Amino acid sequence: MPNPEKSSTNMVRWVVIEEEYAGQRIDNFLLAQLKGLPRSRIYSMVRKGEVRVNKGRIKVSYRIAAGDSIRIPPVRVAERAEPVVPSRLINELEAAILYEDDRLLILNKPSGVAVHGGSGLSWGVIEALRASNIKRHYIELVHRIDRDTSGCLMLAKRRSALRSLHEQMRASEITKRYLALVKGDWPAADKRITYPLRKNTLSSGERLVRVADDGKDAISLFVPRKRFAKATLMQVDVITGRTHQIRVHAAHHGHPLAGDNKYGDAKFDAELKKLGLKRLFLHACELELIHPHTNEKLQIRAPLPNELNKLLERLE
Repeated sequence: MPNPEKSSTNMVRWVVIEEEYAGQRIDNFLLAQLKGLPRSRIYSMVRKGEVRVNKGRIKVSYRIAAGDSIRIPPVRVAERAEPVVPSRLINELEAAILYEDDRLLILNKPSGVAVHGGSGLSWGVIEALRASNIKRHYIELVHRIDRDTSGCLMLAKRRSALRSLHEQMRASEITKRYLALVKGDWPAADKRITYPLRKNTLSSGERLVRVADDGKDAISLFVPRKRFAKATLMQVDVITGRTHQIRVHAAHHGHPLAGDNKYGDAKFDAELKKLGLKRLFLHACELELIHPHTNEKLQIRAPLPNELNKLLERLE
């Protein structure tokens, strides 16, 4: 399949869909082919019949199938410069790969690196891997973790793998396990936290999540792993994947995460900063999933970063 156009074209193109790309909605397919073109313009093209599938008109909800012949009309697409990703970051991410085959890549993402560009960032993990000298035919994020969170991050190397992993996530068949340091002595009996969460976006563009009766269901399983004088190291399994779920659940339960500058406790964080904590203490330590091609159980672990291990030693 041809690469997406990045500039204007004055000729009609016909694209034949391979099996790997089947199942996408036609509007999402066209967004990938015509980067820079507004979704509203794509909707208009489809409604007017400028886009044809097998020479017939279709709706924007149409899902493309293997063998479909798609007519893409001549359009002008805004030229967009590819982000220049520092080679240091590319090398760091390549060295942080925990698992890779022809369907799946699992990365031990460093804290401080976003998973994708946006909100004032030119690049993130996905842009860096696409800019790598190690060329991959296809690579897309399967899920997201916060910029300040480190640990296991899944990326799919085929569309079929992406679909399979998304189906597993919807069925809660993937175990996503975290290590988090929280303020205070977490009660051993308080394991299942189910506060519903609602996501708000402030005028500045900042995302803020609150517990709300009309929010979306959210389930986290908290298990104490080690207790310190003023903190508890927790293992957390997330059953649902809401934005900032662990951070908000812990804070609302009275035990905010260490180093959380959005939902945390400033006095607690100041004490830990004196011990060397310079980041959010939240690490995606383990993934358990069914491999999207072999159907074998896959268990991937990411070791706790040195700076977090050193903090725990100082707490003792």
